[in-house]
Amino acid sequence: MDPVTQGVLGASLPESLTQPSRIKHAALLGCLSGMAPDLDILIQSPNDPLLFLEYHRQFTHALLFIPFGALICAVVLYPLVRSRLTFLLTFAFCLLGYATHGLLDACTTYGTQLFWPLSDNRVAWNNVSVVDPLVTVPMLILVSTSIVRRSPRFAQAALVWLLCYLALGVVQKERAETAGWQLAQERNHVPVRLQAKPGFGTLLLWKIVYETDSHFHVDAIRTGISVDAFEGQALMKLDVAQQFPWLSADSQQARDIARFSWFSNDYLARDPHDDLQIIDVRYSIVPNEIDALWLIRLNPDADNDEHVQFVTRRSAPIKRMRTLSGMLLGT
Repeated sequence: MDPVTQGVLGASLPESLTQPSRIKHAALLGCLSGMAPDLDILIQSPNDPLLFLEYHRQFTHALLFIPFGALICAVVLYPLVRSRLTFLLTFAFCLLGYATHGLLDACTTYGTQLFWPLSDNRVAWNNVSVVDPLVTVPMLILVSTSIVRRSPRFAQAALVWLLCYLALGVVQKERAETAGWQLAQERNHVPVRLQAKPGFGTLLLWKIVYETDSHFHVDAIRTGISVDAFEGQALMKLDVAQQFPWLSADSQQARDIARFSWFSNDYLARDPHDDLQIIDVRYSIVPNEIDALWLIRLNPDADNDEHVQFVTRRSAPIKRMRTLSGMLLGT
């Protein structure tokens, strides 16, 4: 999730388990340690635009790396608290904060390699958005109150709030997926797989992506008191040999397509607006549209060892934002 939520959660766990006199220091160590795994975004290369995709949410987020990551945090942060805490207690607070990060990220849709190095599977439970004010704001208020009043009860309440919200996300996801399967059945489709992903900042609006033998189908589901469907678009699945016959199988661009496919869990298609672009169909601003947030661009004139270009598209025209607002409001 976003750094603020990770920091607040990292602070809340050691706060909830310590003595009132140590809450401030527990919050500081837990907060910084809770955000530390995302320092993996610094692993980038000017020559390889996909390198960060391989390392973000990889070893720093793995369950087996938690004690090592916490130890690094403790060594770095101990000078800040050495007058009040022992190194062992510093490590304990850092351990609690660090341990929350990967598990929370796995609740989102991006994918987290929790079991690295045993597996490179990207775990994504899809029960909360990567940014959700209804998670962050109440937790931030409760954790801050815990520090001011030196009471662990408010931090404990923050954890309860998060767990309840994540549980609600599981329920909403099941409702959205059930509606998605019904849509597919009405179209006489037999999906190979189907996923529901929460919309940006909400558990009310969900993006449904299901795969048939030849196409990806994208719809939106609003899971309010009633369940409403907004039918969307379909796009042919990526076929590299057919759609890019000029691409050499031993080229770096071909290897980059394979890397992007692993990152995207094989939800790839050729961009309907640009024949040289390959999109990740899982993400878009308006959930029933195929308008990818990120993609790779190929170059037919590239050298054999030249990488693809990685492109992000995060700006949204006013018209799309109005469409999104209408979906959220059920209008």
